[in-house]
Formats: sequence, C-alpha cells, structure tokens
Amino acid sequence: MTRRVAISGSLAYDNIMVFDGHFKDHILPDRVHILNVSFLTPQLKREFGGCAANIAYNLRALGGEPVVLGAVGRDGGDCLERLRGLGVDVSQVLQLDEHYTAQAFITTDLADNQITAFHPGAMALAHMVSVNDALPAAFGIVAPNGKAAMIRHAEEFRKAAIPFLFDPGQGLPMFDGAELRALIEGATAVTVNDYECQLMCERTGWDQRTIAEHVEALIITRGGDGSTLCLEGRQVKIAPAGITSPVDPTGCGDAYRGGLLFGLAQGWDWLRCAQLGSVMGAIKIECQGAQNHRFELSEVSRRFTDSYGSAPW
Repeated sequence: MTRRVAISGSLAYDNIMVFDGHFKDHILPDRVHILNVSFLTPQLKREFGGCAANIAYNLRALGGEPVVLGAVGRDGGDCLERLRGLGVDVSQVLQLDEHYTAQAFITTDLADNQITAFHPGAMALAHMVSVNDALPAAFGIVAPNGKAAMIRHAEEFRKAAIPFLFDPGQGLPMFDGAELRALIEGATAVTVNDYECQLMCERTGWDQRTIAEHVEALIITRGGDGSTLCLEGRQVKIAPAGITSPVDPTGCGDAYRGGLLFGLAQGWDWLRCAQLGSVMGAIKIECQGAQNHRFELSEVSRRFTDSYGSAPW
C-alpha cells in the first residue's frame, strides 16, 4: 500500500524582511483609499519557499513520501537540487528556462502580521504537469499554485479517486464563487486559516457549516489560538502545541499541512492528524525561514505527548 502524497503547489524563493514596528501604527484606516506607505526593513533574508516545497520539506522530515507537482524557472536549479537531496521526488516539476521561479517578498512586523507581494513566474504554467504522472498516491493536496494548475489537478485527483485537501491559501482571491464551490465539492477536505475561511464564505455564499457539509473535514487554523476541526456536524477545538520561543511565522501553515498529510497517508483519524499538524507548526515557528527547522522524531513525539496527552505513534 502506497503512502506517497502528491503535492500540487508553488516552489518559490522567499525574500523575508522584518519591519521593526507595527503596521497598524502607519496605516490610517480613513486613508486606505490613498495608501502610500514605506517600511524600513533593515533585516533581509532569502530563503527557499513555496507552498509545495514547504509542505514536502515537513512531510519528508517526518518520514513521509512526497512527490511535488509544480514548475520552476531558469533560476530554480538549486531549489530542485536541495529537495532532491532531502529525498523529495521532484520528477514532476517542470523547469522552464524562459521564466523566473516564483518569488515572494514578505514583510513581517513585530506582531507577526505580514504583507506579501508575489511574482508567479514559472508557476503560471504548472498546469502542464499532470497528477496522473505522479501516481500512485495515498493522498493529495491542491495548494496555492497557478490557477489553471489548481483546477486541473483537483479534477485529476477526483477522477483518479485520490482523496485530497483543497488548500487555496493566498490563491483564494483568484477564484469566483462558482469555481470555489466546485473545488470544495470535489475535495475530501478543505484547509484554510481563519481569514481565508471568512473570504471563502463571502465568495461562495456558503457559511462555515455549509462548507463543512460538503467535505469530510474542514480544518481552520487560527495562529496562536490553535485550530478548529469541523467534521460530522461538530466542531473540535485543537489547542495550540506548546512553543518555547516564537521567531518567524513564515511557513507555519505549510508545516501544519505537512503534519496533517503525514497522518492522513498513514490512515490516522482527522483529530490526530490535525494535532500533529499543530506540533509541526510549533516547531517551525521557533526557526527563521520556512525550511530551516531541524528535528528528531523523538522530539515530535515528546511535544505531541506534552500537548495532547498521548504519543502520536
């Protein structure tokens, strides 16, 4: 029985800047229609990123078997080499020399709020990759990617009877209500943060309960407030896993999804999967960058037990 997880999503470089202040002190609510602000960011780091790469990094570190579906540009060779060296299957990643790899420019303030600009580059052509070439797979995820790729890969997962998460993330504004409703109806589960959940409700015209009724599970992450698992007509609040010293929130949602998918590929129940996701997010936030955290499985087990009262495996 395969435990491979097919991950449709972006591969990117994250340019991370830290503003030594708070955005709210420099953005006037009654002047947003003429917004013109500049933030001095003395700290700058360029990191490996992209939702698919981040998820695959965390999944592989847990011992999972990720295969990535996406595209990079002429500058993406080191990204592919690094993932390959970690044991991630990148055979289904296109390298397109006429484009740049996707780039995120992320500014974080002292309250961990983020303002991000994103250049899609080669990601816009990720629909040239097919899910069928990545099979077999126990589970899949449609994470932020080119719009055409997200639609195509969701449909291919559905036709191949591969259960998958729909995780629109930053790509959610690309879709209208009808498109989102179709994607939700074809998915096994939906994963969003609390802001994205509100936006999804507005776009689809469905409330949170209705969205949950169309899937096996709706998982809503809430940052420091933990997460909510909606399934079988009920809501289960999952307390956040313990954090020693928060450093950088970039990639925490992807770390959560890496833990979630690891459990799903093993056949775990939704609650235990979500709890593992929470532990992975806590481990990630203690490190700068989306793919720099290191850990032993014994640490994951200890932190899971400390937070939820039982060992994960």
